[in-house]
Amino acid sequence: MARKRKNWVVPAGMQPTEFDLRILSIQEKGYIVPTRQLVKTPEQIEGIRRAGEINTAILDMLEEKVREGMTTGEIDRLVAAFTERHGAVCAPLNYEGFPKHCCTSINEVVCHGIPSDEEELWDGDILNVDVTTIKDGYYADASRMFCIGHVEPKVKRLVDCARECLEIGMNAAQPWHFVGEIGKAIEKHARKDGFSVVRDLAGHGTGTQFHEDPEVDHYDTHEKGMLLVPGMVFTIEPMINMGTYEVFIDEEDGWTVVTEDEKPSAQWEHTFVMTDNGLEILTH
Repeated sequence: MARKRKNWVVPAGMQPTEFDLRILSIQEKGYIVPTRQLVKTPEQIEGIRRAGEINTAILDMLEEKVREGMTTGEIDRLVAAFTERHGAVCAPLNYEGFPKHCCTSINEVVCHGIPSDEEELWDGDILNVDVTTIKDGYYADASRMFCIGHVEPKVKRLVDCARECLEIGMNAAQPWHFVGEIGKAIEKHARKDGFSVVRDLAGHGTGTQFHEDPEVDHYDTHEKGMLLVPGMVFTIEPMINMGTYEVFIDEEDGWTVVTEDEKPSAQWEHTFVMTDNGLEILTH
């Protein structure tokens, strides 16, 4: 059964504002619009911003620490200790059974790699560290790529292209436009270098929960998707593959997502708030 579409509703007894009327007019044309809960208040946005500051500081700290020869288990402990010192919580820990504080994804691992003391970083590896921080009940989510030692030029280009795709997706997201424009712009850029975009995973709303609407696909779905309006908070996190876009989940741990052809994958992620003038990054 298809999920029932939720609507924008003006609370009983309240006069609709110009903002309400604009959304309602688009809704009446049959387009998907956000619910009121997806439009954050200024106070909520400030709370998410504070979580984002800690989240960014974690990744900045890792820039100084990540090196050849260390294990992903060490990275996880660094993330856990830093987060605790700053009075925050690591959202991934125990989320639907996930056993660690962050995700560490090396080479052909697309995302959701589980940190381990048995997994060592080698010269030529590319690593994605994905961190989500909860501060005072607010969530911020970002990931960053790390190149270990000498990385082959083609692989380094993949890493750079993934970052460019994030920036291009950010610029494509405009107020009163639709989420589908993000994936269309990202896939167009990735294809220029002969790369593909993962289709089985997407960006997402966040802020007061780990995952909220809208779903942010990073490829051209040929659909408009949800209307984007000021106050919405969501991630863009394109996963760009050197080979096929197809992936599989490791059967042993039930989490680790790997490229079907086991060629490298790269990803960058930020949490954004939509403003009247476009997106503002909350996780620099």
